[in-house]
Amino acid sequence: MMIIVAQDGTGDYSTIMGAVDSICPISNALKNDEALEPITIFIKNGIYKEKIEIVDKNINLIGESKANTRITFDDHAFKIIENEEQMKTFRSYTFFVSSDYFSAENMIIENASGPGERVGQAIALYVDCKVAYFNNCCLKGHQDTLFIGPLPSAPRIPNSFTGPKEHSERKPTYSRFTACEIQGDIDFIFGSGRADFYHCDLISNDRGEEINGYITAASTPEYAAEGFIFYKCNLISTAKENSVFLGRPWRPFAKVKFIECQMGPHIHKQGWDLWGNSENAETVTFAEMRNEGLGARRDERLECVLKR
Repeated sequence: MMIIVAQDGTGDYSTIMGAVDSICPISNALKNDEALEPITIFIKNGIYKEKIEIVDKNINLIGESKANTRITFDDHAFKIIENEEQMKTFRSYTFFVSSDYFSAENMIIENASGPGERVGQAIALYVDCKVAYFNNCCLKGHQDTLFIGPLPSAPRIPNSFTGPKEHSERKPTYSRFTACEIQGDIDFIFGSGRADFYHCDLISNDRGEEINGYITAASTPEYAAEGFIFYKCNLISTAKENSVFLGRPWRPFAKVKFIECQMGPHIHKQGWDLWGNSENAETVTFAEMRNEGLGARRDERLECVLKR
């Protein structure tokens, strides 16, 4: 089954959420003994200013073209909502998906709210799925562009996890990103899930600062064998040399590996940051294997980094 979304009225729906809302949740389908094959939603070219929420639905989302199928919204952590309360990080997403299975290809998912210095954290994609695949997609933002759930077991700051999964069981997840562009600056790929990145472009914004950012901020659970793995990715930026770190640990057992990647000169000679806590060196797994480029030099890397 295929549902077509087109803003010009030539499809089944003119909005993406209109199409999503028409699909029966998995839990209802199971009750009615209905088939659980994923439903395909084809999105024609256009700029869709929508806040997307997909819960308990198995969907293949296909854009007509990556360059011209854009999903954009502008919520952010500092935004004031009801009761004069701030939106906070985990309600700021443009696109949220939580299901057993999900896939997306050929589209831009963007949080257009602006730099973190002005708006705080602003998630473009929040994915918390048993299995999710993203192919030929572009994720655009500034601080906290891509969150890969689940959340850590507990917040360090009370109520900072306010959002759709705050009170949910922390179940293992797997996400795979192939031939995608992911753009941001501060901790722009973060979370506790297992994720593989193949042949992706990791684009660090130039904030004009001495430290322009951190690509990853993993919160991998202690029990997990792996966290984020980047394979044959390109690390790109116009930022000055030695101004972007490969990552820092959002939680002590962060696990991140870069394998056979091309690293530009913007990558800091130290490679990684311990987020102000030297004890993290005893628990993190930060690894670099067979990388190339000016940013891949390893003579001044942190001692805790695994190098091959």
